[in-house]
Amino acid sequence: MAAINYRTANVDIYDPESSINFPLATLQPSSLPAPITAAAAASIAQQVRQLLRSGDSAAALAGVLDSAPLGGDDGAKQVHLTTVIEVLQGIRQSDVVKVLEGVLNGQGGKERGDTLMKYLYRGMSAPGGKTLSGVSPQATGTSGFSQIQARNISEGSGGGQAMSVLLSWHEKLVEMVGVGGIVRVMCDRRTV
Repeated sequence: MAAINYRTANVDIYDPESSINFPLATLQPSSLPAPITAAAAASIAQQVRQLLRSGDSAAALAGVLDSAPLGGDDGAKQVHLTTVIEVLQGIRQSDVVKVLEGVLNGQGGKERGDTLMKYLYRGMSAPGGKTLSGVSPQATGTSGFSQIQARNISEGSGGGQAMSVLLSWHEKLVEMVGVGGIVRVMCDRRTV
């Protein structure tokens, strides 16, 4: 009898439900939007900033969530994340519930809530606020004055202020959509 090392046998080829027996790309939904580039994400960001400057914060948030680059490259996703966080920071704390009700009610509201939850977790996952470094603080001129003072060395790029914004939005969003929104985001293979 030949000496067979059973530890090196690939038993997955005999399992009909194994991932090697079917392509993992079939698990992606067929409704993925077309991939976008960083330049296209930058043009979307300009349109959203214009809506935010005009005072229509609900339309700005809905627009940025509807145009999420689920099929884009990493550069487009980074530009879009920065835009989402700018929109969230541009909405006053007292208006958060009203804006969320406007964005989540109506057609596509559940998907917008899930997309917002994805962006909140993506923003919170940045170590030390490095993903958010381009968002805040913003220089006000040549004097070097900054709108936001850093409280300690770890928050030198304004990551702490952005993190508090993300956490407060997360609290309000969970109140509105429930814990099911968190579960849907954790299970979804489409990333932002």
